[in-house]
Amino acid sequence: MRVVKNGDIHVSAPLGINKAEVYEFIERNQDWISDARERKLQSENKRYNFFNQLKLDTKEKYIVAIQRLDSIVAPLVEKYAKQMDVSPNKIYYRTVISRWGCCQIKSKEIYFSIYLLLLPEWCIEHIVVHELAHLLVPNHSKRFYEIMDIYFPLWKKARKETKRIFRMEES
Repeated sequence: MRVVKNGDIHVSAPLGINKAEVYEFIERNQDWISDARERKLQSENKRYNFFNQLKLDTKEKYIVAIQRLDSIVAPLVEKYAKQMDVSPNKIYYRTVISRWGCCQIKSKEIYFSIYLLLLPEWCIEHIVVHELAHLLVPNHSKRFYEIMDIYFPLWKKARKETKRIFRMEES
């Protein structure tokens, strides 16, 4: 049983189980459901508050944000692409909240979330190296993390700090 984003409860049960047993299970776990819904609501509110720190409500603000991010990311891409001997075909920026960046291996295109602006530059640097590393290793295998260790040894600390900031916790 799990709570999804909108607060609905999804229950998985083995094939052939009696519906009455499923309903009885749900009934027995009403306290858990209530607590889980509350935790999910708090989590979604934190998420909303985090991303809402970067106001992109006008075209002008959006353009300024892209320019600011590009002034940070472009030099990092240039620096690390040279060190790693990779050549992304295109770098672009999107208002994505589900991930910080994404590398399309076949087309060698990388996008970065505009919301990287909510992170310190060293965490942005980690994301840039991470996406460029995918041009060398398309998955998150041991080899991928060996590459991360070579080109950005602080990647574990940066990832931890990024998660802490995203959860809006005190340091």
